[in-house]
Formats: sequence, structure tokens, C-alpha cells
Amino acid sequence: MKIYRKPNEVAEPIRFDEDETQRAYDGEYANRFWRILVQADRVFKEFRARFIGKCSPVHFFWGFPDLAVTRFSGRSAPEHPGGVLNLPDWVTREAYSQDSSCGFWPGGGPIPYAAFYSYAYPKPTGFAAASVQPGAAFYSSDLREFILPYHVVQQSASPEGVLLEFLQTTYDAAANLGKWDRSSLERGGRKSAV
Repeated sequence: MKIYRKPNEVAEPIRFDEDETQRAYDGEYANRFWRILVQADRVFKEFRARFIGKCSPVHFFWGFPDLAVTRFSGRSAPEHPGGVLNLPDWVTREAYSQDSSCGFWPGGGPIPYAAFYSYAYPKPTGFAAASVQPGAAFYSSDLREFILPYHVVQQSASPEGVLLEFLQTTYDAAANLGKWDRSSLERGGRKSAV
């Protein structure tokens, strides 16, 4: 097996075996990040359990970095164009296959703060204009996905409920507009209006 020695999804990657750059470490913030990931993982697993179709495990991508879970419709999708920063196109094309994905990341790029996200591939017609909850969630045309700022979840009276509402309503939009066979993919065949 050959190991790819450069990090993915980062600008100007340095091969792992050549990176001797000193980095700052703040134990308090590392612990905060870990605690957020643990709680998000728990909620993502609850959300994942509602789906009986093909679904990824809740997993951590260390490149960007983000914690994510993906549901698949079972249908093929158009080939993804690739072009993800320092990620081989064949990896991206293998990963995207008529899916609805959601996750958490600590921020960066066009969204400089911690946030939850949700997208559909391919993006069905009307997805960007879909009504999702909570009301603080919005569609980012830069990222082509829905964003829910972390602080909205953190400061709510029911953080778990707010996050589950975001995950469910963005999935509802993807599955309904994408005409997924929801009755065969979900526990109880739950359908919501978009």
C-alpha cells in the first residue's frame, strides 16, 4: 500500500515526513474543540440512526478538518468535477454519489467561525431556496451549502434539538427536491414538506 504523503484540503501542503514547522498548541482550546466534536458526534449518530439506506459512519476528515456523516440515495450521480485543494480528483469523484451530507467544522475561508453545514450532491433545483430550520441557518452561495453558526446551537435552550432540526430540514430539502425514494430509505418513511 502506498501512503500519500501530503495533507489534503490545505494550501501549500508540506509532505508529512518533511514538515518540521513549529506550531503553537493551546491545551484549553484543543480540549474545547474535542468536547464540541464529542457532542456533535453523539447528535450525528442519532440523526444517522434514522436512515436505513447506505450511509457513511460519522467520521473525521483531518484535512479541512471536519466531522461529517453522509446519506446516499442509492442512485448514481453526475461525475463530480474535482478541483478540491490538494486532493486527487479520483478521491473526490469516488466520494460524491447522489448524497446529502452534513457536518461540523471550526471555520475558515468564507465562513470564519465554527459552524454546522449541510449540502446535497448533485444540488437539486430549488435547494438553495429551501426553507430550513432554525431561522438563523442560511445558504452560502460561496460554499453551495447551508450553514448554521455554532454559536446559535451553543446558545439555544436545546442545543441538541436545534442541531437535529437543522440536520433534518436540510436533509428533507435534499431528499424531497432530489426525489429520493424516502419510504425505502428511512425508518418509518418520514417525509416532510420543503
